[in-house]
Amino acid sequence: MVMSARRALVTGGSGDIGGAIAQALAAQGCRVLVHANANVSRAQAVVDAINGAGGQAQVIVFDLADGAATRAALEAELEHAPIDVLVHNAGIHDDAPMAGMRTEQWTRVIDVSLHGFFHVAQPLLLAMARQRWGRIVAVSSVAAVLGNRGQTNYAVAKAGLHGAVRSLAREMASRAITANVVAPGVIAGAMSEAAFDAAQIKTLVPAARAGTPREVAALVAFLCSEDAGYINGQVIGINGGMG
Repeated sequence: MVMSARRALVTGGSGDIGGAIAQALAAQGCRVLVHANANVSRAQAVVDAINGAGGQAQVIVFDLADGAATRAALEAELEHAPIDVLVHNAGIHDDAPMAGMRTEQWTRVIDVSLHGFFHVAQPLLLAMARQRWGRIVAVSSVAAVLGNRGQTNYAVAKAGLHGAVRSLAREMASRAITANVVAPGVIAGAMSEAAFDAAQIKTLVPAARAGTPREVAALVAFLCSEDAGYINGQVIGINGGMG
């Protein structure tokens, strides 16, 4: 299951889930590019932890919503070596009931999660195809499956990933490139702690607890491994039984 010398890019690598994914991929032998836009210091802390544990990682900084900037950053990296694994974990919330939602709230959330997926994945595909191997995982949300009040923008951005990934899997499967979605539910961390208290979690989640970033990371790392080569075009929930 060890992926010697493969390079992995984790977008949104400065967050709780992204950082755990970066560390899990590094433990499998990947050289990890930990992406950040605003939270560069947090991404550097993830990199320091990986390197301190004997892994290999570095920070990469660009705005996923800016297609030209993203392409320039990735092309500079591709001059050194292909990027074999992409985990598109980046996403933002800007919640409001749709009746009162501003256009910029709708647009910005979709720009990062959905347009950002195209911006970051498209430049990597030909290099993956030439080497006839690649792993792509998009991190979605249970909100994309069940919906959630105040999150129409977030739900549509994440649900769009499901269609994009399923289609991409069909396009790239003959080149031994897989594309899958992981859709977490309530996961412990800064984002969920601001939204849910313990009583709400017990009501919402059949497992009566929040998941952990490490549990999400373990699933993502498996999907990025050699052993997961026949899992393709799937949306896999990790939500404690929410649906």
